Amino acid sequence: MMRNQLTKALRHSLRFAAALVTAAIICACNAKSGEQDGYFRIRLSSNPTTLDPAFIVDVQGGAIAAKLYNGLIRLDENMNVVSDIAESWQISRDALTYTFKLRHDVRFHNGKPLTAADAAYSLTRILSPSTNSPNAWVLKTLAGAEDFLKGKDQTLAGIATSDNYTLVITLKEPFEPFLKLLAMSAGYIVPVATSAKDHGTIGTGPFILERWEPDRELVLKKNDNYFDRPARLKGIYYKIIPEDLTAVTEFMLGNIDLIDVSASAFSMFTKDKKYKAMLREGPGLNIYYLGFNTSRPPLSNPILRRAIAHAIDRRKILQTYFQNRGRFAVSPVPDVLKKYTLTDSYPFDREKAKALLQESGGSPSTKLKFYVTASQDAVDIAEIIVSYLKDAGIEAEIRTLEWSAYKSAVNSGEADMFWLGWIADYPDSENFLYPLYHSSNFGAGGNRTRYKNAAVDRLIETGRKTAGETERQAAYKAAEQLILNDAPAVYFWQNSGFTAVSPSVRNFHIYPIYNIDKGNMIEKVMP
Repeated sequence: MMRNQLTKALRHSLRFAAALVTAAIICACNAKSGEQDGYFRIRLSSNPTTLDPAFIVDVQGGAIAAKLYNGLIRLDENMNVVSDIAESWQISRDALTYTFKLRHDVRFHNGKPLTAADAAYSLTRILSPSTNSPNAWVLKTLAGAEDFLKGKDQTLAGIATSDNYTLVITLKEPFEPFLKLLAMSAGYIVPVATSAKDHGTIGTGPFILERWEPDRELVLKKNDNYFDRPARLKGIYYKIIPEDLTAVTEFMLGNIDLIDVSASAFSMFTKDKKYKAMLREGPGLNIYYLGFNTSRPPLSNPILRRAIAHAIDRRKILQTYFQNRGRFAVSPVPDVLKKYTLTDSYPFDREKAKALLQESGGSPSTKLKFYVTASQDAVDIAEIIVSYLKDAGIEAEIRTLEWSAYKSAVNSGEADMFWLGWIADYPDSENFLYPLYHSSNFGAGGNRTRYKNAAVDRLIETGRKTAGETERQAAYKAAEQLILNDAPAVYFWQNSGFTAVSPSVRNFHIYPIYNIDKGNMIEKVMP
């Protein structure tokens, strides 16, 4: 089965390359040189849903918004918290009160000076019941947030201004990752609204929204009055191209400066010297895993879960089918977020898997229900996993669903096993451990394995509240070790991002978190 799946992937790559040559010939005559001179041209696979910070929930929208808006703080290239609109801040001894001193030289794109009132309005708006923002969870640690969100209180106790340039935020309890959450889209500052149309168009960032033609293009122009380092580009031109083949063709014709390289195009880019030189790899702040429903038989039995973990040669799948497009994972938290190392608890060992299967009581009487999305990659990986399990004496059947139905089924605990990925919202171990393994988050909250361990809950809570990094790392390491022993999931890889960038582009970098890149350091060298 493994050989068959690999052959299928190679054939797909060859078909893609052949189709690309044909498409390039057809499109060459339609190439328009000279368009968007001085603009950095980027492909988008779909139309952004919104550019309103209160409603952005996708990486694509967040990456564009990072160029239009600013928050109180931001993340630098090393994912450290640094100043943005707030030139300084102080945290009280009890770690509950954050006092931000704002810059005096920040203006919105409409010329209006930014004040603490705008910052207070923007954050309060996220939690307002009338906004109904899907990002309200980002600020739920604020004092009075829950009652305000439910409409019980008319004012938000956790937000106050002491003068035009001082904002005070109070938390209900210590929450160490709080500043990192403020770097997210939900923390971006918009002007106090004069009309609904203001939202999603007016920010303070290095670029201004020039025009947006849905399903066609979105154009940003340089903000000459940006308070920090002005952009080196004339603007950024986003071209919406749904088809991967068309996008690669446009890149090769020079009509696009940057594309994310799809799995189908990856082999072609790595084998051609010219295009391999344009390929950039970025570390992935994510985890892809095989999850188990631990709340009911047969996978409530940890010995059976361990048997499954040993039965799969994850390294071989990564090296062959996945073409080494990721970093091998041994635990729930990506390596870049921790200062400790863990060994692989479940190396491939078919004989050990068989022995554990017998110890667990033998193979389940019915086939395990293995749910995946209908995407070809997910189906291929599921077929490989099922083949490995069969070799160890474990039967499983694959059930494919479109995304919304799949998510509903997995959230409700319908599946025995499922294939899923988790992408970081902010760079902290807590963002992987609390949603996925704390017992308060069953289902849609993130804990789709329905895993429950009181000791793990306590360790995660300690990490959330503790300020000292050494103590936090110790708590999270202990939590990871307990999780690995219980095996609610099998960890495969941290997916790397591969991007092709035109040689005319300078100072472009791929960052682990989308909101780091504000675009103002990128240059375009004209031929």
